[in-house]
Amino acid sequence: MTKSFAERLTEDRRLVLLRILGDLPGYRSNSSVLRKLMDGFGHAVARDYIATQLQWLAEQTLVALTDLDGVLVVELTPYGQDVARGLSHVPGVARPGA
Repeated sequence: MTKSFAERLTEDRRLVLLRILGDLPGYRSNSSVLRKLMDGFGHAVARDYIATQLQWLAEQTLVALTDLDGVLVVELTPYGQDVARGLSHVPGVARPGA
């Protein structure tokens, strides 16, 4: 089955979120900083889009979330690190270099 452009874009955005977290000290950030960093990778997205994608990534155990008065603090899990590096694959997340 061929994926739509929207599906491929969502998968790429999820990978970008994981890779950004993988490059940050402590593999942690918050949703506001991640939204700004996504712009630098050509993905201008709304804050609620980031929150939705982070929830999805948390459901896949790729990140851990803590809600601090409406700001999501995000930490990349070891499994998320493996997916970001291409050592593991999760359907719904683009593979690095693909």
